Amino acid sequence: MEERSLQPPTIASAYERYLNDQDSAGFIKEVAGHYTCATLERLASMSDRTGRRAAVLALGFMGDYTSNPVVGRSLSDRDRGVRTIAENSIRELWSRVGSREQRLSLRCIVRMNQTKRYEDAIRMATELIHESPWIAEAWCQRGTAHYHLAQYEAAIRNCHQALEINPYHFTAAAGMGQCYLMQENPVAALESFRRALRLNPGMEEVRANVIKLQRSIRDE
Repeated sequence: MEERSLQPPTIASAYERYLNDQDSAGFIKEVAGHYTCATLERLASMSDRTGRRAAVLALGFMGDYTSNPVVGRSLSDRDRGVRTIAENSIRELWSRVGSREQRLSLRCIVRMNQTKRYEDAIRMATELIHESPWIAEAWCQRGTAHYHLAQYEAAIRNCHQALEINPYHFTAAAGMGQCYLMQENPVAALESFRRALRLNPGMEEVRANVIKLQRSIRDE
């Protein structure tokens, strides 16, 4: 697509309209008519506060997994608004990977976990992993299912692999921390929670766990 020579205020104006009317379809149409995802990635890193917020929001609507590093870095942006938008956007990007059929399978696995069909989630995630072992979210979702079945070692292995593939996967790091807590391994839990916070400083529940574990370990 041919890019037009436009300045960040164009996307900022679209963002302000979106804040007023919450018309996501209109926002996507306007932004897509002026910017490629590559340009949005540059704006997410180089623009002013409003421009960064708008660009990260647009990437959440329009981008795919290739934008993961840019949005992942935005999780640590100096502006809280950018960080909040990035957390929501990056979760969308994690599911936009692979072929159409693989994306549908991933959505189905997520729904299975949400409806507590953990054995089915493990089975389907295993099939997807065998087919496409590079899909980090498949590993994380399988880890989630193992966690809810109290299979903590398996959950840790899967979350660790998700982080190996996607180093911005803060939920996998936090999940490892929860598993270590259940195994009564506070040192490993603290290390995992700290890693999650380095990736996403906005995880307040994880921050509370870090403070609690630090006090507990110090008082031993």
